[in-house]
Amino acid sequence: MKNSEINALNESELKSRIEAERENLTKLRFAHAISPIENPNRIRESRRLVARLNTFLRAKQLAK
Repeated sequence: MKNSEINALNESELKSRIEAERENLTKLRFAHAISPIENPNRIRESRRLVARLNTFLRAKQLAK
């Protein structure tokens, strides 16, 4: 997800997207713990996307 796409989201959309990505990250971690996933870099990308979403959410909250 690009920064321009994230910036276009409002706060409620950001919160729902954060929750969805956190669930996805949890599923990836469990899948990797059971048997190695094909591309373990997906865990890193997912974690960084959650962090990026949180950063944009915080910026929008401070802008109010």
